[in-house]
Amino acid sequence: MSTANGGNGVLAERAQWPLAVAALAGHPNPRSRTLRAATVVQERLVATLVAAGRPAVAGQVVDAADIAHRVFDPGQAECIADVLESLALSDVLVVASPTRKASYSGLLKALLDHAPRGLLSSTIAVPLMVGATPAHALAVEVHLRPLLAELGATVPGRGLPLLESDVDSGAFRAVIERWLSGAAADLVGLVDARRWLGFRDEVPVRAIAAARASWGV
Repeated sequence: MSTANGGNGVLAERAQWPLAVAALAGHPNPRSRTLRAATVVQERLVATLVAAGRPAVAGQVVDAADIAHRVFDPGQAECIADVLESLALSDVLVVASPTRKASYSGLLKALLDHAPRGLLSSTIAVPLMVGATPAHALAVEVHLRPLLAELGATVPGRGLPLLESDVDSGAFRAVIERWLSGAAADLVGLVDARRWLGFRDEVPVRAIAAARASWGV
């Protein structure tokens, strides 16, 4: 066991680590609106954390369209597991999907079907869905949020629904800012609580190994 002073030193060191904010886009087409929206939310989350005095950096971005051929190949299951576990190393993860039949995409479901139980137990997840009409706005809360919770993630505030037309016009940036005004306090509070309680230390060793391999270190 650490002494009191030693424990305080570990906590102080942990508080200096930059937070990693990653993004996963589940659209079957590459370079989609969904990917664009996910990376903008990622950037804004980093800026929000930095403005709140929590050092943060933009981390990994996974476009599921780039690995779709692997998702449906049983022989590539280990590769997909490594991708997912690398994402699980992030402190905050934006999970984005287009709205398909009032739910998330089949590709995102197939990808996350590879995820082991509790994969995101050390991660704060931000669910984001892009839909064609305002009638799809509830899908992010009804379908995507519970999926992330099932994987162990903690979700700050409400999920973020965006319209395809707003992404095309650029108006979605104002929608993101309005959402952030209500979610930022919860996000910062969760980051602080999970960091000081040591949640980051619970990431599986295998996940760390996968990330190091992907970074070439």
